[in-house]
Amino acid sequence: MALVLLHDAQGHPLLVTTHRGDTHLTIGLPQILARYEQTVGRRLVTQIIVDREGMGAEFLAALVADGRTVVTLLRADQYRGLEAFSEVGEFVPLVCDRDGTVLREVAPARFALALPEQPGESLPLWVALVRELRCQVPLASAEDDLPRRWDADLRWEERDWRSAEWSATPAPKPATTAKLIAIVATSPVADATTLARTYFRRWPVQENVIRDFLIPLGIDTNHGYSKREVVNSEVAKRRSVLSERLERLKRWAVAAGERCTRASKRHLRLYAAAKERARELGNVLFKRQRELEEQGVSEGVFRCEMRAAREETQAEMDGLTGRIRRAVDSCNQEFHKQERYCKEQREVLRGLEELAAREPQMYELDDRKDQVMTVCKVAMANLAMWTRERYFPEGYGQATWKRLEPFFRLSGRVRWGPERVEVELRQFTDRQLNRDLAALCSRVAAAKPQLPDGRQLIFTTCGSSSLISDDHSKPVA
Repeated sequence: MALVLLHDAQGHPLLVTTHRGDTHLTIGLPQILARYEQTVGRRLVTQIIVDREGMGAEFLAALVADGRTVVTLLRADQYRGLEAFSEVGEFVPLVCDRDGTVLREVAPARFALALPEQPGESLPLWVALVRELRCQVPLASAEDDLPRRWDADLRWEERDWRSAEWSATPAPKPATTAKLIAIVATSPVADATTLARTYFRRWPVQENVIRDFLIPLGIDTNHGYSKREVVNSEVAKRRSVLSERLERLKRWAVAAGERCTRASKRHLRLYAAAKERARELGNVLFKRQRELEEQGVSEGVFRCEMRAAREETQAEMDGLTGRIRRAVDSCNQEFHKQERYCKEQREVLRGLEELAAREPQMYELDDRKDQVMTVCKVAMANLAMWTRERYFPEGYGQATWKRLEPFFRLSGRVRWGPERVEVELRQFTDRQLNRDLAALCSRVAAAKPQLPDGRQLIFTTCGSSSLISDDHSKPVA
């Protein structure tokens, strides 16, 4: 089961929806936005911060056309170093350690994202280029760079690796560079530093709300129980790509083998024809020599005539030899192609086997009850977070549901009156918790919240005369 979470900048969950485990975020995000804004009755979400899975050209273009700003990450296969960006500015420190050493630096840039469904069109993006100086990655070589031999760094006298006295030395370290992270936005942001911090804040806020509140409240529980087996769409797409590649490789291997056979037969045929032609030309030269001898020409004329005849014969044989050489080269080339295709077929088959071994069983759950329960759990998480931020002591500023749960589970009695509702709570057996409860009471008593019908809500603790109240009339969102 997959969860799509919509939360605000402070980490308050706004809406959570459940989907099949292979649902892509580019499908789930528009659905949750439409459902949330339909529920609240007005358009609220103008800026969306989404992880790398939402990096799709047509997906971003659709959100931009809808008047929304999107902040996300470029995928690693969409750029290659700084040369992929334009208008790259100066790098400035973004994160430093206690000693002042720069750990991350950022620079502004621009990027044109090609739209596959609209040839020649692109989506302009504003970029914050972040260099992660703590993470070094191999330096990508240019496409036109020739691959170096494994012993290219050794001196000539050290390259005699066939000798029994040869001793191996460690290979040189590959050239590395700082990892480049490209954070992009579909509309201008104040500066690159603001853009980078806006995105990096999303991850801890999202993870904290999931770990600290939603999972303890059972957000990953299936309440419908009904399920049916379905095909994992993501695995099916990868299997389809590999299967198509395998079929192409098989066709290419067969075709290369046939071309190799034809080239080999052509080589034999040309070789036989050249051999026969060489014998004929040899007889022609011999006859020409006999004719010149019978004519009694001078030595100079004889040599000149024979030289011209041999050059003519050699030119013809060179042409035949060239055709034979081209046939041999074509045969060798197709042979190596067939070998490469067969080798890659084994690699693709290995990939298919590994894909089948790792393929998880996928079920489609009846999530109708899940959607209802999810709304209740999100409301409960918001209630706990809102109460924590408004009434709990400062020491509870980062408290999770596990720490707040004892306060929400306190037992007691409720007395309903015409002007007020009194809730008498039983105290803890722990002194520290009782002190925290007393501090909570003093903070709540000053607010004097009321229920929706106007009656004042009053909390008391057993053995205590202090009045405490909680505001259940405030909206949780």
